[in-house]
Amino acid sequence: MKQISKKASRQQASQQQASRRLLAIVIGFGFGLAALGGVVYAVIPGRADLGSPEIGGSFTMIGQDGRVVTNADLAGRPYLVFFGYTHCPDFCPTALFDISAVFKELGPDKKVAALFVTVDPERDTPDVLKTYLENFDSRIIGLTGDTKKVEAIAKSFRVYAKKLPSEKTGDYTVDHTGVVYLMDKRGKFVSAFNLQRPPQQAARELEAYL
Repeated sequence: MKQISKKASRQQASQQQASRRLLAIVIGFGFGLAALGGVVYAVIPGRADLGSPEIGGSFTMIGQDGRVVTNADLAGRPYLVFFGYTHCPDFCPTALFDISAVFKELGPDKKVAALFVTVDPERDTPDVLKTYLENFDSRIIGLTGDTKKVEAIAKSFRVYAKKLPSEKTGDYTVDHTGVVYLMDKRGKFVSAFNLQRPPQQAARELEAYL
């Protein structure tokens, strides 16, 4: 009986130790997400009861036509915000094609917009953005600016972006947050906008904010 009792005690201690390790991992993971500025929170469904995080705000950027674009220019219409860059090999063009498909479902007369904010201002000049965005819906607006402006708007949306140089090519890519943000007519953050669904369904959600 004593041997069984000792064995059970060792098993219980082992389980407690494993639980503590698991808890530490979970806590560490939570702190890791917090360090990213809460972006993951924005894409977790069913959390509206906790209130929306502070995302977005005022900005002054340069559009693909070379003109100044501010948050006030978007007033009165819901819009999407997506951060990326024109040299992005796959994710960015896919997202922009998906947004274009959603806008097509809404029809050309619906007052909506999408902001494609570059995380690569060194290469994404207004002219480069203009040429690139000709492949997508005309209601998608490209935004660029100097490094400080880009960093400021990225920070306001809790966006992570890091340049990754390539030793082989001498060029670089940019690792960045891939969330699409839905903003209402007042420019207030609503939620992350899911593009991984039929465009008709996504269009219905966006239309509810018109």
